[in-house]
Amino acid sequence: MLTLLYTTWDPSTGINLGPVTLHYYSLMFVIAFGLGYYMMSKMYKIDGVHQKYVEPIFTWTLVGTILGARLGHVIFYQPELFREDFWSVFLPIQTKPEFRFTGFSGLASHGATIAVILTTLYYAYKVIKKNPFWVYDRVGIVVALGGGFVRIGNFFNSEIIGKPAPEGSPFAILFPQQSSDYGAIVPRYPTQLFEAGGYFLLFILLWVLYRYTRKKYQQGWLFGLFFILLWSIRFFVEYLKEPQGDEFIQLGALNTGQVLSLPFILAGIIIMLTAKNRTITEAENAKAE
Repeated sequence: MLTLLYTTWDPSTGINLGPVTLHYYSLMFVIAFGLGYYMMSKMYKIDGVHQKYVEPIFTWTLVGTILGARLGHVIFYQPELFREDFWSVFLPIQTKPEFRFTGFSGLASHGATIAVILTTLYYAYKVIKKNPFWVYDRVGIVVALGGGFVRIGNFFNSEIIGKPAPEGSPFAILFPQQSSDYGAIVPRYPTQLFEAGGYFLLFILLWVLYRYTRKKYQQGWLFGLFFILLWSIRFFVEYLKEPQGDEFIQLGALNTGQVLSLPFILAGIIIMLTAKNRTITEAENAKAE
């Protein structure tokens, strides 16, 4: 009866290409980084910055995202892996109870954010020789777009699912692939799509502000807004999510994802309020070593 009342989400894991399968989650990552490269290239052209600086930021962001997201997940949600299966923390494999290739799964956006901030800091000072907030303003636009595709990948994997939805909810979806983890199949919120939609709207907002206002000359203003809105989206969607592994940090009724989002929101407010102190001219905007 449930399958008649609600949408059932039970897709294949990927596209069969003969000897290999292209997993939808991996495909979404490829799309995210491909569009990210295109958008950074486009913004550098708009700003009059040489294209030779695009590839280094792409490389550093890629490394920071994957390594930081993986470490973030293990530290915040699955710390026992350091003891039980150490190599699976850093490599796309599982060694216990049996060896198998898993791909890079179990990724946390908070960890990715911290790592990308650090790698971008290096890029800003050592490669392009610009104020880090100049780079962060543009990286934030790209991350908002990429984050939407990553959450669509989570939807294809039927992971990061929502809590049971009220009877008759128009948003409820059945996730039979998760029945082994969460018991009987019940209609749940598609929280992956809620987050994806929020991130895509955030991307549109940031792009319009970057392209058609002078806010990009206040270094850090766009990045501060990105931090406030992205982590607010994450904070409120967490109310509808099932817990992800062990709750490493809790604060009253707030779960780990919400607690970790609060410092980023606060940082965004401070960055926005101080952005006028970092205002540059149009000529300075295009200058790079």
